[in-house]
Amino acid sequence: MDSPSSLHIAMFPWFAMGHFTPYLHLSNKLAKRGHKISFFIPKNTQTKLQHLNLNPNLITFFPLNVPHVDGLPHNAETSSDVPFSLVPLIATAMDQTQNQIELLLKELKPQIVFFDFQYWLPNLTQKLGMKSLQYWIASPFSISYFWNGPRESQGKGLTVDDLRKPPSNYPDSYIKLHQHELEFLSSSRKLVFGSGVLLYDRLHIGTSSADAIGFKGCKEIDGPYAEFLGNFYDKPSLLSGPLLPESPTTFLDEKWVSWLKGFNHSSVVFCTYGSEGPLEPNQFQELLLGLELTGFPFLAALKPPNGFESIEEALPEGFNERVKGKGIVNGSWIQQQLILEHPSVGCFITHCGAASITEGLVNTCQLVLLPRVGVDHIMNARMVSEKLRVGVEVEKGDEDGLFTRESVCNAVKIVMDEGNEIGREVRKNKNELRKFLLSENLESSCVDSFCEKLQGLGSSKKEV
Repeated sequence: MDSPSSLHIAMFPWFAMGHFTPYLHLSNKLAKRGHKISFFIPKNTQTKLQHLNLNPNLITFFPLNVPHVDGLPHNAETSSDVPFSLVPLIATAMDQTQNQIELLLKELKPQIVFFDFQYWLPNLTQKLGMKSLQYWIASPFSISYFWNGPRESQGKGLTVDDLRKPPSNYPDSYIKLHQHELEFLSSSRKLVFGSGVLLYDRLHIGTSSADAIGFKGCKEIDGPYAEFLGNFYDKPSLLSGPLLPESPTTFLDEKWVSWLKGFNHSSVVFCTYGSEGPLEPNQFQELLLGLELTGFPFLAALKPPNGFESIEEALPEGFNERVKGKGIVNGSWIQQQLILEHPSVGCFITHCGAASITEGLVNTCQLVLLPRVGVDHIMNARMVSEKLRVGVEVEKGDEDGLFTRESVCNAVKIVMDEGNEIGREVRKNKNELRKFLLSENLESSCVDSFCEKLQGLGSSKKEV
């Protein structure tokens, strides 16, 4: 029998693996405290997440039939099934699940529904007498800087000069953004993201209509930014804790164990560039040549660059022969969390996705930041390199956004060279932050506080 204090929560994340996974991590932490979770997920994607459900007695998957939208490949369900140019059509398909969601909610009767990109969901929950919480895996640091509300920009674009300055009353007076980043961010304000709705309007409407907003993060790092947004929208603003990765139940493949144990402690550079968005051929080669230039052993997990079918055909000339025995470029999925935990890994070059940053912070490796041009990636890089000073960013051209082999090598050398003054400061800060994140009661107290606020939200009745 359910405890009187246990909640029934429905989870309905954006159709992307990078959203499903942290939503499920959070679900595990809530289920561990006795809360019941109904998790809405496209039917063919369910098998990819089943192994991460640590509490199947309390977390139930409810498969959704994703409608076909003209222009999408048949059976495409998530953003990872299509090139970036077609991702807005995935949003259109997600919006067309509204009737399925309504039927599920009427049948299941959860008290609270978590969502992110589904701007129409709060109106539905309000009609059904339920509460809605817009929960973001992105840092409140980036959301508070770019959101429509604080920028007073619903339905209109923002110029590069507009975005160069923080919104009024923002907790930080200055954030360094490069020209190429500002141009990308300005152009993204014009992006229609499914159902004829501008991306930023979609997000702002959801925030304005939700009963509360929540974020992955803790008050010591993210508190001022979450509070700024909560105050602006006049909503309860909740922090769930950093969602540290659970200990894996699997083991690192023997081929990687065998290869890594051939190198000294903390000597290997591990580089990944995310599961979406391949590099351009020139940048792909500069990255690999930069790794070679460091002189350190390295393992790079990369997708083939744009225009190439395989990693091998895109490698720099003579590269395999020169790095044989101490450098590997892997083109398929790799056990990132387990590799980061291996004692031979001393440096992690990351595209700055939220999950990768968290995994990097809780391991002993040093961080080199090579952010993809995306809102969250850019701001994660600035938070880690400038605000927290626990990593070093690879230098890029201000206008063209290009990095060189030398800039990759220099960033790695800074964090790996014990005699480098900047490297010493970064390593010291990183070690202290790691200890803080892994401290005995940090995450459990964050999640307990989050649950307490959810119970307050779930027990306050709505007028139906």
